[in-house]
Amino acid sequence: MTSKKWFIIFVITLLLIVGIHAGINYFVDPFGIFGDKIFNWYSYDMTNNPRIAKIGYLEKDDNYKNYDSYIIGCSSTSSFSPIDYGEFFSGDWYNMIMYGADMLDVEQTTKYVVNNFDARNIIINIFITNGQKYDEEQDVYTRSMHTKVDGKNPLDFYSRFLFMPLDYSIAKINASKEDTYLTQVFDVFNEENGTYDKKVRDVEPIRELDAYYEKYPVFVDYPHIINEMNKIDETVDSIKRIIEFCEQKDINLQFVMAPVYWEYLQDFERKDVEEFYTKIAEITPYWDFTSSSLTKEPRFFYDETHFRNAMGRMTSAKMVNSNEAYYPDDIGEYVTKENVKEHINKLYLVENDTSTYTKDVPVITYHNIKENAKESSEITKETFENQIKTLSELGYKGVHSIDLINYVEKGIELPDKSIMITFDDGYLSNYEDAFEILKKYNMKATIFVIGSSVGKTTYKDTEHSIIPHFDFDKAKEMIDSGLIDIQSHTCDFHQWKEYENGDKVRENLLKLEDETEAEYVDDLRNDCQKQGELFKNNLGIIPVALSYPSGKHETLTDVILKEEGIKISFTIEEGNNTIIKGLPQSLIALNRYNMDERTDINRILGE
Repeated sequence: MTSKKWFIIFVITLLLIVGIHAGINYFVDPFGIFGDKIFNWYSYDMTNNPRIAKIGYLEKDDNYKNYDSYIIGCSSTSSFSPIDYGEFFSGDWYNMIMYGADMLDVEQTTKYVVNNFDARNIIINIFITNGQKYDEEQDVYTRSMHTKVDGKNPLDFYSRFLFMPLDYSIAKINASKEDTYLTQVFDVFNEENGTYDKKVRDVEPIRELDAYYEKYPVFVDYPHIINEMNKIDETVDSIKRIIEFCEQKDINLQFVMAPVYWEYLQDFERKDVEEFYTKIAEITPYWDFTSSSLTKEPRFFYDETHFRNAMGRMTSAKMVNSNEAYYPDDIGEYVTKENVKEHINKLYLVENDTSTYTKDVPVITYHNIKENAKESSEITKETFENQIKTLSELGYKGVHSIDLINYVEKGIELPDKSIMITFDDGYLSNYEDAFEILKKYNMKATIFVIGSSVGKTTYKDTEHSIIPHFDFDKAKEMIDSGLIDIQSHTCDFHQWKEYENGDKVRENLLKLEDETEAEYVDDLRNDCQKQGELFKNNLGIIPVALSYPSGKHETLTDVILKEEGIKISFTIEEGNNTIIKGLPQSLIALNRYNMDERTDINRILGE
């Protein structure tokens, strides 16, 4: 073979290799640049680079037409929820958070969404770190802007991602095989609203501080460094241009500063902070949430700069003075050039008194009231009355699930000595014996019923006898008294294996070993919805609380329960509960003390 033929073969082979390389990157599209035609997995693409992938998502199928309002800023912006903004403000919101965004990134993004997406409302997060950096691109793949946004050379942009290392595409292919319903490190975004997907974070049980420190040790021995703010003027100039541009386009524009954990504020020279805040106030008013009593509360943070969605909701409610959400009086101030000096002083003077927003609430649980009680799930009527009498004499007040929910969501205070009295299963003795005693002492209680067992004396459609359960008429009578709250113990996830005929037996809320995640999710959703229909049709209510059968649950369980409207849940683990205003996670997997003939109630109460 001649050298000329060898050369031609070599060139063709090289072109094929290059073409295959580019084709893989084009069709796998790990950054969502080329329409993500095969995977259509923008949550993955956004995790790689939200600056680029969000433009791709919004433009694909004209998704931008679903939105007319945008929240723009660095990663702390994620906890400003489009759902909350839709509730408290007008508009259909999308969150354009970008990793490590400086104000030039924000400026360019603002101009692009206004010019191309028909935006009419813009809220911009001016984060304190914006005074540190400006016009930086830390990585050409994961931190770069879309060519449509920054106006740089399109040929260079598209060729860069066509011929990038195949590692990015291979990683996406492998991740697709490992994807689950829960958030994983490779798909941390909710593509439909642009925020971090915090479905796991939002069901993370949170109570005592000591336990929180174990999970988030950064708050125990906080590492301090000095952050120089040498890009203040560039940032301020960029804000000026944003204001001028939005005024020309008749855009409703607002600025906010996100909360930071209080120790992080100490990493900046006070003179720099004063200059940064003052120069911004001279050109525009803004809502500042940097510092408040809750920024000294680590349970509202994951680290020094990222706060929980619950705190984001507080900021939204404060901006419109809404009473639909709890927020402390000192969270947020509308800063102007007239009050900025006074406001800066307040940043460093905040105090934290946990007693103003936390409440310790013991929860006790009963099952069946029975003569000659011997089992741990049984108690005699006499012992039960003695325990309720003791509670009454000690000044305890029974509270319902909705009382705890209102404390957390709206800040409605609880009695000084609150206690939650619960019953599992819905036995007839709860109506015939317990109800009578509870009325005598005017004590509230909650009964968690199994939907498939309500009114039954035999196990579902079998001949197997079971302990009698009260029916919906009796449940309604108890609800109407104002003392008894009826909630869920699942519709049919508390089955008895020896009484079931099929192979699929659900004794608790855990996923079965031989079922897929999708099957489990579908079954759990169906159970929640069946229970909801039973409650609505027979009691005129929808359950918002659930006690786990056998106390068992997992993260996926709690995510689905939350999505199906369950706001408060209960284990059978013994221990105390600290309920926290504004923090819904403090209502998840609450501990309960089991009560029987041998229980010393004074020990549980610490009296």
